[in-house]
Amino acid sequence: MNNEISITVTEEIRAFILTHACDFRVCTSCGGPILLPTSIKRPKPSDIHIHVGEFSIFISRYQAPFLTVVSEELIPKFLSSFLE
Repeated sequence: MNNEISITVTEEIRAFILTHACDFRVCTSCGGPILLPTSIKRPKPSDIHIHVGEFSIFISRYQAPFLTVVSEELIPKFLSSFLE
């Protein structure tokens, strides 16, 4: 069995992270996986770590097996106003 996890980060998410200049975490919500700044949801030692420039995306070990792409669909609608 292959234990490697391959997760792609879209160019839109890369640009989003570089624009907002902070680390993010993909975590579990009642509606499924969401992407939040680490100022809202801190990373855990068990998270998978993906570099985006000088910033990072941390992915919950519970979400990682089911996630193939980190895309703009993971950004909650309220986040835009929070980050401005």
